[in-house]
Amino acid sequence: MTSPQLDTRLPLNSRRATSVFGLSVLGLLTANLLPFMVIALEQSLELTVTEAGGVMTGSLLATAIGCIASTRLADGNRRILLARISLALSTIAFTAAAFGMGAPVTITAVILGGAGLGGALSASGAALAALRNPNRMSAANGIVNRAVVTVLLGIVPLFGIVLGSIFGLVAAISASLLIVAAWLPRAPLADKPPTAPAGDAVPSLTGGQPSRLTTTAGFALLGMYALWAVSEDSVWALAGTMGATQSGLSDAGIGLVLSTSSAGGLVAAVLLTWVGARFGRAAPLAVLLILGGMLKLAAALTTDPALYMLVLILWNTAYMAVFLLFIATAAALDTNGRFSGPAIGVYLFGSSFSPVIGGWLAETFGYAGFGWVVALVSWVLVIPVVIVARVSTRLERQESALHLAATASEEGLR
Repeated sequence: MTSPQLDTRLPLNSRRATSVFGLSVLGLLTANLLPFMVIALEQSLELTVTEAGGVMTGSLLATAIGCIASTRLADGNRRILLARISLALSTIAFTAAAFGMGAPVTITAVILGGAGLGGALSASGAALAALRNPNRMSAANGIVNRAVVTVLLGIVPLFGIVLGSIFGLVAAISASLLIVAAWLPRAPLADKPPTAPAGDAVPSLTGGQPSRLTTTAGFALLGMYALWAVSEDSVWALAGTMGATQSGLSDAGIGLVLSTSSAGGLVAAVLLTWVGARFGRAAPLAVLLILGGMLKLAAALTTDPALYMLVLILWNTAYMAVFLLFIATAAALDTNGRFSGPAIGVYLFGSSFSPVIGGWLAETFGYAGFGWVVALVSWVLVIPVVIVARVSTRLERQESALHLAATASEEGLR
């Protein structure tokens, strides 16, 4: 007789990394390739910039809605089925978009493809919670995402920024990930008590039912993530305009700022693998939210081009670290991925509205007023985010203690 194995998280291996990180990269690909996609739609379909941007906003919203709507499937035993259906949808839809069969078909395909990416993103986000050390896994996910996107941003223009190269790339990646979808770590069955795991099945400490504290903390975190996304991506949306208007940056200078600041995000992801293991989540989140607010305000106030470049690079580095810590906190709250699954969808939902909200704030209050508003959002979130982060840490420790007790009991029965 043996006692149930209660280690609820699995170690990372090559198969799990390929499936979890691969689907995550795919789910955010439209957001990362957004400038290219707008150009391709504008030139190939003879749309205005506003119309092409509207199509992509619709696609991003479809991704966010698809991610959030499929959460219950992603945190259950149908996770792999969800991933396969979502990948099949994105493959078919973006293949249709790549062939450019007229504006109505292409626009519909781009939006449907976005919905497919949302399901893939939900499955990968929930699966991330099944892996050991949420901080490190979230950071590793960020490193892979940034590295792949950096390469793609350099390669895609070599083939021409057209529908076939841009949307064909997304379709090809979707099709290739269909092969590895079965490698996703499986969730525990919510209607069964903990049993010895079979394959990659992860048993649940609570029988699949989160506590009231976990549920409250999880939904609070998702709400704060959406609000934070609006404030952060408002800065990103206006970064070029602010740089040109206030700091006198040229187009080449703006391009250098944006690309270099993106590299700063990769540095943040690498550093997080070290910081998270030593300082947890609560303290880094508090420091980074305060620092991020200060940097957003500085970016909105500075008129010196060199200083603006430095501030934006530092801000994007802090931004990426907070982004990943939000995901790590959501993953730590529940091993089934009830909150890490929809987290990216919630983020994208907030991000989709950031250009409109940021533009309205800048027009109404000027860049200085805009800077104060987005900075205050970060500062107001410090205390509630730290509280939720502490709850996630406590739950992780309880989980570890139960595992150690179960292991000792098992050894004693042998």
